[in-house]
Amino acid sequence: MALSELERSERRLGYLLLLPAVLLLATIVVYPVFDLVRTSFYQLNLTTGLLHPRFTGLANYARAFADHQLLESALATILLTVISVPSALVTGLALALLADQVKGARWFVRLALLMPWMLPLVFVGLVFHWFFDYRLGIVNDILVRMGLSALQWLSSPALAFIGISLAIIWKTSAFVAMILLAGLQSIPKYLYEAAEIDGAGTLTKFRYITLPMLRPSILVALIFRTITSIQTFDIPYAMTNGGPGNSTETLAMFVRKTSIDFLDFGYGSALATLMFIGSMLATSVYLKHVQRDAPEG
Repeated sequence: MALSELERSERRLGYLLLLPAVLLLATIVVYPVFDLVRTSFYQLNLTTGLLHPRFTGLANYARAFADHQLLESALATILLTVISVPSALVTGLALALLADQVKGARWFVRLALLMPWMLPLVFVGLVFHWFFDYRLGIVNDILVRMGLSALQWLSSPALAFIGISLAIIWKTSAFVAMILLAGLQSIPKYLYEAAEIDGAGTLTKFRYITLPMLRPSILVALIFRTITSIQTFDIPYAMTNGGPGNSTETLAMFVRKTSIDFLDFGYGSALATLMFIGSMLATSVYLKHVQRDAPEG
């Protein structure tokens, strides 16, 4: 069907209005990603005196898949993701359910929930580093007062993982709670009223009303938490700097060490590209569930 002159003019105007946003997006997102991928196909290591990039094809990626340190960093990142994402979701859901019961001063409740999320990541890492310090930490002080022995929290790989996970869960559960609280407050109240008339209890209403209606909000929270978990850097860096050894070194920390400390920009770009692909794959899994649950129309 042919468009009228007015419709064509409005369409051209729409394209012109969108052009600045498209150019800005291309400048700050598309070009850096393109340049990152392009650099990953070159050898560019300033510590070897190679100041000009040399094309090596997939050599950096082949090196990555044979790098045992990369495998250890990937396993550490996956372990932190497996521990922190479900825990933050459960904790955030509990906080959202409690906050939803508050009838007055909801602005204060939202502010209290956002306080952990508003704190800088490095600051949270430093605070929890002090919490788990062997000599001065409050955790060991409590253990000693209870008649137990002080633990080397940050010198043991297993205990360091526990401390980092607790810090990440405390930091991120507040953001999850805010997303889920918005979902809770959008559930129609008449559904609960009808269920109460039918004699449904609290657990029944939670299972058959709250959880199904919260599914989209839960998926959104999981998308954000999974992406940020894959990119975790600040809190482990501030608490252990990847130690003891490399046991708590995440992918982001390994990329930073390769690119900044060792000045191997080609290999670092390949590692960052692989991490970007992993984030995209994790996001696509969640988006498939979101699309499946979306109403047709």
